[in-house]
Amino acid sequence: MVLYEKIRTHFEAFSTIWCICHTNPDGDALGSLLGMFALLQQQYPSKTIKAFCKDIVPEQFRYLPLYTNIQHECTAVPNDLLVFVDCAVPKQTGLFEEFPEYFTSQYTSICIDHHVSNSFYATETVLDTSSASACEIIFDIAKQLEWKVDSAIATLLLTGLLTDTGCFLHSNTNGHSYRTAATLLRLQANHSTIVRDVFRSTKISTLRLWGRVLEKMHITSDGAVVSAVTTNDFLASRADYSELNGAIDYLNSVPGMRFSLLLAEKDTQTIKGSLRTLRPDVDVSQLASKFDGGGHKAAAGFTIPGTLESHTTWQIRPHTT
Repeated sequence: MVLYEKIRTHFEAFSTIWCICHTNPDGDALGSLLGMFALLQQQYPSKTIKAFCKDIVPEQFRYLPLYTNIQHECTAVPNDLLVFVDCAVPKQTGLFEEFPEYFTSQYTSICIDHHVSNSFYATETVLDTSSASACEIIFDIAKQLEWKVDSAIATLLLTGLLTDTGCFLHSNTNGHSYRTAATLLRLQANHSTIVRDVFRSTKISTLRLWGRVLEKMHITSDGAVVSAVTTNDFLASRADYSELNGAIDYLNSVPGMRFSLLLAEKDTQTIKGSLRTLRPDVDVSQLASKFDGGGHKAAAGFTIPGTLESHTTWQIRPHTT
């Protein structure tokens, strides 16, 4: 309770508050970003509350209330409060290289996160690694501070909970997840819209991209399912990078595998790696940490400079200077 009161003090002390999530936003990033944004707007109507994400909102999440309020340029100054959601490390925000001062003592910041790889870069960190999503933690904060959660906010928070648990199919699902979801449904969260737009709507371009992922997959000698997609695959399928979300779950469904790895050329200079496992004796966050990435025991990722070359297996070719 002491921590909740400390962050309330920060909320009350600043006239401008920036809510910030990670690049390539998923349902939990957007749900927690907009959920925090809406709660703060509701609680402090005289303050300036801003929501920032460097990347645009994927089409499947454009049912989210308030998504048009998200800005893609951050102009925070030292007199502003920064609230980072669902970001384990500074570089996930896409701001670290341009604004490293945001992550120093020059700025007061709060990080709300559930990743075991959190680097405690913020002034105050609200970390609960037992929560399946950052949205659950924000709902807990709202309850502790006795803030009202209306239907729109409930929809935002349920989006993050459902996407990060895969509609309760992933191993991170626990009793707290079910209890939180039940409460959000009682608060009139729009469950049917979330299911329809996120889990039951797939564009042709997305299916074509996933087809390339499945066509290229192979099993390694140490029991991993690996696949990769290049910029040419995105061009040929006419798919955006955000449409890759969900493809790795198909790789991860192959029986008996230790883990799955999907490599993707995010642009001509950068490779994004996504890791998943269903086995309790495998920690993919440790694998991701070898490439300065992180995440959860069962789901993690990393970003590394380079391009992909096709050999017997996929390899990352470092750029030469």
